[in-house]
Amino acid sequence: MKYVSLYNGDKIPLLGLGTWAVGGRFSPDRSGDDAFVASIKTAIELGYTHIDTAEMYAGGHTEQLVGRAVKGFKREDVFVATKVSAQNLGYGDVPRALAGSLKRLDMDYVDLYLIHWPSKRIPLEETFKALNELVDRGQVRHLGVSNFDLDELQQAQALSDTPIITNQVPYSLSKRQYVKNGVLAYCQDNDILLTAYTPLKGDVLKNPTVRQVAEQHGAAPAQVALHWLIHQQNVITIPKSTDEGHLRENLGALDLHFSQHEMEQLDAKSGGLLWRILP
Repeated sequence: MKYVSLYNGDKIPLLGLGTWAVGGRFSPDRSGDDAFVASIKTAIELGYTHIDTAEMYAGGHTEQLVGRAVKGFKREDVFVATKVSAQNLGYGDVPRALAGSLKRLDMDYVDLYLIHWPSKRIPLEETFKALNELVDRGQVRHLGVSNFDLDELQQAQALSDTPIITNQVPYSLSKRQYVKNGVLAYCQDNDILLTAYTPLKGDVLKNPTVRQVAEQHGAAPAQVALHWLIHQQNVITIPKSTDEGHLRENLGALDLHFSQHEMEQLDAKSGGLLWRILP
């Protein structure tokens, strides 16, 4: 696995594991629990030590499955992220939401606690007053946001006592809205990670250019699409898979090497370069 260093020396993997729909979508489905726990354990053994979940996923049940899976490993070796839902962003609601997540995860702290979606009715000042206190208590190591536009991200930065380490947004070869709205460039200029979720959703793997570049490298289309992301400055990603073959395949994205011309080929349908590659 390859990592990005955070401001305090902690490290976060370039490739993490998403868990949406593991154990259910908006409510629990326990029919595949043992298989899901086993798949998360396998992912961790393979090197996916950044596990991303949320209190919303399966009504909290996904957090329970993540907690069961992580139990077999040293806690400090796994970077666990979860998210507080928009309806729980009030000053008194945030600590209760975290307490619920920690109970389901069976952990004393989370490595990263994100605001899942900004709220239109609860001021961020109220939310960050609570979040800053949770960091001070040691129940949260790092703070982040998700689905924030540029103005919201800047406001979050101003209100957080510790650096906002990431904005988690939908970003892929076929989803560029957070490039066009300036979020990616801002993250690159301000030492914030952009965590790309749903990186393989939609028509990405059927894209003719993706398939052409994959053939040139003897790689799978998924590896090309993921490498296109993590080759960019300050971008990490959290593809979701419960299949061991796909988990292993996705790791191959770490070993690819693209020329700038190939990156430009992949980016061509956007009408221009929308990213900056790593030096």
